[in-house]
Amino acid sequence: MKELLLIAIGSALVNNVVLSQFLGLCPFLGVSKKTETAAGMGAAVIFVIVIATACTSLVYDFVLTPLNIQYLQTIVFILVIAALVQFVEMFLKKNMVSLYQALGVYLPLITTNCAVLGVALTNVQEGYNFIQSVVNGIGISVGFTIAIILLAGIREKIEHNDVPHSFQGSPIVLITASLMSIAFFGFSGLI
Repeated sequence: MKELLLIAIGSALVNNVVLSQFLGLCPFLGVSKKTETAAGMGAAVIFVIVIATACTSLVYDFVLTPLNIQYLQTIVFILVIAALVQFVEMFLKKNMVSLYQALGVYLPLITTNCAVLGVALTNVQEGYNFIQSVVNGIGISVGFTIAIILLAGIREKIEHNDVPHSFQGSPIVLITASLMSIAFFGFSGLI
């Protein structure tokens, strides 16, 4: 249990997928304009990463390894992730139309979100079993959600400030993200 807790905290805070590994920056920067859409994207990423982690772990352990075709892991993982994102997209389009429209083009980008594929590949590289893989997936997706909601909240506050013209838009967002990354670096002594 202690090991699982360390994996979850380590992947959420210490090795935050966005702020320390720099994976998943496209939706992180693109959907973080409002906290509502950021929370929706975070929830979608949590769902996709946790389910993708579970599926890819099972596929790797029970299909790729017994057949000795581990070299196909990246292709197989991409196919599994793409299928799951299509499922999430159809679900949101049918049941949560406003969130589906707010996420826009960034929802299909979860398919190519390197954070989702990065989790699956990290689990294989670290030699995690099924439970450890799922806990790592939960930790990484929660860390992504924390980071995107924090950035969205900061961006909403920045809109009401007097930012110099040359820093408006993307420059101030990138500066904010880099300062968040430095702040999350402080968690490195935690584990």
